Parts: sequence; structure tokens; C-alpha cells
Amino acid sequence: MTSSLRALAQALLAAFLLLAGIAHLTFAREEFRAQVPPWFPADVDLVVLVSGVVEIGVGAALLLAWRNPLRAAVGTGTAVLFVAVLPGNIAQLTEHRDAFGLTTDTARAVRLLFQPVLVVWALWCTGAWRWLLSRRSG
Repeated sequence: MTSSLRALAQALLAAFLLLAGIAHLTFAREEFRAQVPPWFPADVDLVVLVSGVVEIGVGAALLLAWRNPLRAAVGTGTAVLFVAVLPGNIAQLTEHRDAFGLTTDTARAVRLLFQPVLVVWALWCTGAWRWLLSRRSG
């Protein structure tokens, strides 16, 4: 039962990332631009495009990586991606920038609470949590 639940969670996470990546490149491109902090030393549109391609790649990797240790490595990379985008989400809150219907600081702060959930989701559904612990102790 647990392995089926993990597989379903991994497939859902992959679908989420594929949709987000496609959104970066198409219909939500302007919304994603609001998440790139103005102090970030790169062209905003380039950041949105590259991050969209990365999300599509990670989503595809999650769909293709069903065997360990590759599955756990992809899960670890997915968690790292969620940590890497955190500064943009924090900047959206601290700089009071609206995007994705988040038009209040409260809404933006609540969204930040879900970032650790995404990290744990990626580590749990791919078995990366156990894999990382076994590498550390072994």
C-alpha cells in the first residue's frame, strides 16, 4: 500500500512540475516574472524560461525514475529545486509583489508555509529521505 501511495504521490508531483514548467513558458509567464527578485543578477525573462525548462526536466525525470538509487537522486534534486526557488517566494512577500492571486502579505506568507511541504513530498515519495540517511550513516 505504501509503495503504491508513494508512486501516486511521485506521479502527482511530476504532473505538478510539468504543468508549472509549461506555465513558465506560456500562459503564466508574466506571473512567474513577479517571483524573480529585482536584485537577482540575471534577465528576468531568461530566469523564467530557464526555470520552466528545468521544471519540465525534473517533472519528466520523476516520471522516468522508478528505480533506486536513480529515483532517490531525482527526488533529492527535486527537493533542491524547491529550496532554490524559495528566495523568489520570500522576495514576493517582502517586496509585496502580486502574482497568482496572492495580493496580500497574508496570502503570500501562507504560500511560503507550503514550500517545506513540497520539499518533504519530494523526499518522501521518491525514497530520497531514506536514501540520504543511509548514505550518511554508511
